[in-house]
Amino acid sequence: MTEAEALENEQHKSSNGDVPPEATREDVFDHTYKEKEGPKPPVVIVWRNVILMSLLHISALYGIFLIPSASSLTLLWSTLCFFISALGITAGAHRLWSHRSYKASLPLRVFLGIANTMAFQNDIYEWARDHRVHHKYSETDADPHNAVRGFFFAHIGWLLVRKHPDVIEKGRKLELNDLLSDKVVMFQRKYYKPSVLLMCFFIPTIVPWYMWGESLLVSYFVPALLRYTLVLNATWLVNSAAHMWGNKPYDKNINPRENKFVTFSAIGEGFHNYHHTFPYDYATSEFGCKLNLTTCFIDFMCFLGLAKDCKRVSHELVLARVQRTGDGSHRSG
Repeated sequence: MTEAEALENEQHKSSNGDVPPEATREDVFDHTYKEKEGPKPPVVIVWRNVILMSLLHISALYGIFLIPSASSLTLLWSTLCFFISALGITAGAHRLWSHRSYKASLPLRVFLGIANTMAFQNDIYEWARDHRVHHKYSETDADPHNAVRGFFFAHIGWLLVRKHPDVIEKGRKLELNDLLSDKVVMFQRKYYKPSVLLMCFFIPTIVPWYMWGESLLVSYFVPALLRYTLVLNATWLVNSAAHMWGNKPYDKNINPRENKFVTFSAIGEGFHNYHHTFPYDYATSEFGCKLNLTTCFIDFMCFLGLAKDCKRVSHELVLARVQRTGDGSHRSG
């Protein structure tokens, strides 16, 4: 056994990274899963979703043409709504509720729950469940957005068709008591639809119109529809582009890559080879706040006393993994 392998064994080596005893193991890749042989089930298109997504993107395109007529305050408000929505996914549904990579106080969980509702990407419970399935069965039929099926499917196509039966079956078998016992998660799930209308569409539209006299047309198409569409696509790029293009400094045997464009657009979620190698690390990167606004936000919440117990991978363990399974492209710092 090499020195690197010995170090990993000492620090709770797993088949998909290194997970400490207190971390959830529902996001660790399951090598025992085997795809069923024989013909694949037919692809069933959900035409309602196709129509709605098409209309949304057409509306977002119209919103782009309205940007020159928007006031500077409206553009600033749109940017603020973008970051709040994105944090509801990255710091909330992803790093907090899917991976339990840090602990958040009740006020912070409430804020992240509201922010997640503004993002409108399914409620926290469903988002976290599907994301854990994605990690546990990555790039297989049980992966909700299996990147092996191509960029379009991984990006948006998975939302336009019925889920593969394996996704539903494996999702039902996950241990999700941590989500079920979280009152913020369950409250949001219970009142999700009216909350989405309020947080994703009504408030982003009304604030510019009421507070500084922006036209309702611009208020609706820029801070609401365009902002919402941009957040959606930034999140989807993590599933698509970050699983197809980039280097693999930590584990060359898996699909996820390090993708700088996704890192920028998804406020820190593009260090994806690292994240799938060490899924419990709250920073999703070995570089801390560098190019990672979500990590900066969590660190600031820790400074305010609203977050704590951030799980981290030691530098020695990262280097051990790089030496054992990396593709040779690793650069520290």
